[in-house]
Amino acid sequence: MTRIIAGGFQHETSTFAPTPADYSAFTTPGAWPGLTRGEGLFEALAEINVGMGGFAPEARASGAILVPTVWAQANPSAPVTRETYERIVTMLLEDIAAALPADGIYLDLHGAMVAEHFEDGEGELLRRVREIAGPDLPLVASLDLHANVTPLMVEQASALVAFRTYPHIDMAETGARAARHLLGLIGGSGHAHKAYWQCPFLIPLTSQCTMTAPAEAIYAGLDDLERGEVGHVSLCMGFPLADIRECGATVVAYARNARDAEVAVATVAAAVEATEGEFASEYWTPDDAVREAMRIASAASRPVLLADTQDNPGAGADSDTTGLIESLIRLGAEGAVVGILNDPAAAEAAHAAGEGATIKRGIGEGSGLPGHKPLDGRWRVAALGDGEFEGTGPFYKGSRMRLGPMALLECGGVRVVVSSRKQQAADQAMFRHLGVEPAAAKILGLKSSVHFRADFQPIAEAVMIVTAPGPSIADTLALDYRRLRQGVRLAPHGPVFSGPKAG
Repeated sequence: MTRIIAGGFQHETSTFAPTPADYSAFTTPGAWPGLTRGEGLFEALAEINVGMGGFAPEARASGAILVPTVWAQANPSAPVTRETYERIVTMLLEDIAAALPADGIYLDLHGAMVAEHFEDGEGELLRRVREIAGPDLPLVASLDLHANVTPLMVEQASALVAFRTYPHIDMAETGARAARHLLGLIGGSGHAHKAYWQCPFLIPLTSQCTMTAPAEAIYAGLDDLERGEVGHVSLCMGFPLADIRECGATVVAYARNARDAEVAVATVAAAVEATEGEFASEYWTPDDAVREAMRIASAASRPVLLADTQDNPGAGADSDTTGLIESLIRLGAEGAVVGILNDPAAAEAAHAAGEGATIKRGIGEGSGLPGHKPLDGRWRVAALGDGEFEGTGPFYKGSRMRLGPMALLECGGVRVVVSSRKQQAADQAMFRHLGVEPAAAKILGLKSSVHFRADFQPIAEAVMIVTAPGPSIADTLALDYRRLRQGVRLAPHGPVFSGPKAG
């Protein structure tokens, strides 16, 4: 009987973000469960769109016995603290060692984790697992599309299997693909030869969407490469908010012989390089975006979407800036709704005052970013909620949300969805929990970069990417990189990185 050890440790790290990930960030539930260890791990993630949620049923369907270890994830933020990384990795390694011998190991990883003491969080983790498991045991990890895949990760893992959609509606499906590949390795498929390529330019986060060109067509071609001698091909777009040496897009392939792996990688690499210029993004200032959105909305029956990308908690921000909200109120954008603003104190004050009451206070900006301050106003408490509901959209479907006390606050005809825990605005259920029907809004301000598109784009009249002040900088040319490898272009057809900026 095939015996597989399974676990996971996920974090997408922005080295430019204000708040590090401590242990509580991994133990507190949000869209997904908090840290889970041992019995109950697979049940906690069942029917949820995460890698383990797809891996476990696929592996069990083959007759494999699964041994649970540890699964933990935290919202994107600044680096994982040293103490937290070592604590969780130690748990995972202890459980893997106790579960050996086994026929294979599966890890549900992200691929862009930075710890305070390791730039390559996953590479170091895989190195330690390999040290325990030995050089020959099949070890497969599923990765996020935004993974910064490093040479060490490729060296230590038998295979790395990444998402193919952004918004990530195929996370569970990727786990299932990882299961099939691992079972193939255990069964002697021979897909053991690897090839790897690093893209010579950084791709902005907002340009990585697989619902738009050029990524849509490139990803559509991956399935055609996985035939004959080639077992798997992954294209990772990279997470450009990580100032590390190996930041950037990569391709990795696995085949029965070295030549076929290299040809598969070269084919995808050529497609990426041929469309380099198409990866550029267009951004709107808050005031310009609001004015244009009001113009469009005046004659439209569907909402205009404003992506507040630089406060996207999915890219490491704290989801608490108010620049877009201020523009909407000041310019008189009545009928606009913004979410989700992370402000536990404002949510608490709203619950204390009660529905229908008016509270006079500042909201947001709890991170204390330089030059930022809470947005003062007289806020009517339009609705209250406990923050517990289930995701219904393609990205968060099945996720049992635990966002703490929530409130819908209104000022100047603009409504703001407030939560007690940060979570990317990528599911309409987040608004419906407080009685807001997203399709009925004139303008929707969403603290997200791309994931919102899966559930909100079908109801939208137009979409604009807004660069209100925030820590998740959209334009890679504006980031103060210091650790990148020499020679990488900082943007599509952009300047080459040659070292830190002067001063």
